[in-house]
Amino acid sequence: MLKTFAYRLYPTRAQERNLAETLETCRRWYNACLAERQEAYQSRGERIGIYAQLAKVKDVKRDSPYAAKVHSHILQVVVADLDKAFQAFFRRVKAGETPGYPRFKGRNRFDSFGFKEYGNGFKLDGRRLKLSGVGRIAVRWHRELEGTIKTLRIKRKAGQWYACFACEVEPKPLPATGRDVGIDVGIHHLIATSDGEMMENPKWYRAEQAKLRVLQRTVARRRKGGSNRGKAVLRLQRQHARIANRRSDCLKKLAHDLVARYDRIALEDLQVSNMAHHPHLSKSILDAGWGYLQSHLAHKAAEAGRVVFLVNPACTSKTCSSCGLVFETLTLSDRWVACSCGASLDRDVNAALNILNRAGHARWGVT
Repeated sequence: MLKTFAYRLYPTRAQERNLAETLETCRRWYNACLAERQEAYQSRGERIGIYAQLAKVKDVKRDSPYAAKVHSHILQVVVADLDKAFQAFFRRVKAGETPGYPRFKGRNRFDSFGFKEYGNGFKLDGRRLKLSGVGRIAVRWHRELEGTIKTLRIKRKAGQWYACFACEVEPKPLPATGRDVGIDVGIHHLIATSDGEMMENPKWYRAEQAKLRVLQRTVARRRKGGSNRGKAVLRLQRQHARIANRRSDCLKKLAHDLVARYDRIALEDLQVSNMAHHPHLSKSILDAGWGYLQSHLAHKAAEAGRVVFLVNPACTSKTCSSCGLVFETLTLSDRWVACSCGASLDRDVNAALNILNRAGHARWGVT
């Protein structure tokens, strides 16, 4: 299986200029390829594919003084990225979704470029990362790199540079625990388990909202195109990155803990993108990171040999986990459920029990 390892880079000023120039060359090449596809279809009804544009990389490197300094694999990855964007566009058209035609990339909307083969354009040189056309860059190796390095993507985020290695690793199954759990995600509690455990919602975005308002007002008051506006935008980006990092760190640790303790994990199959359109709860739903937790839990479970099962979320909170009675009058403000059968418990724990029951041992292949 493939696993990504991201590390912070510390380039010198000259190396940072080279990275920025490479990124700008890739952005222009991306826009040129998109313009070629668009013009060919609109004027001649012709579709230009990935291989036709890959064949032009040699000509671009020969004719352009900027592209001559860039490794050919980097330009080939740009073409592959554009083709993926078009494939996603056609998939959405066929599915009847909002198509989202690939658009031209402005200076602030293109932040990464890639290499597709280790040893050809990039390699590790001791404790440093050697990139073609850039040099040996210092890396903060905060954890060990595992497996066989396949590809590399260099990414700029909030003014900082990162190296993301895609490595082929062997799964590491954990010893069986014989335990199953149902998990209910929410806004009041981040999660509640069928074992009665509950984790409070840290509300990362709301905790930093006051500072974000100040930074956003500062950006709005700066003249567009000025250096001071650029500095204000960078401060705002770093504040958003801090919030995202805090959320990611917490959810990753939570997923690791759940995978270590349980063999089979049941979750609701929530359509978070649809729920995010709620007029009053959208900010809280996105702040909780339900989709990120679900996807990361699935990846960790696959690596550890665990099973994650998604169940229908309908009425998990409004149904008694003991007798199946539906509470028709239950509202979001009701945090405790009491049934005539004698069941009395927190509504989130009740939902987690329903999720576990709905998953069922038979569906997991357990007798």
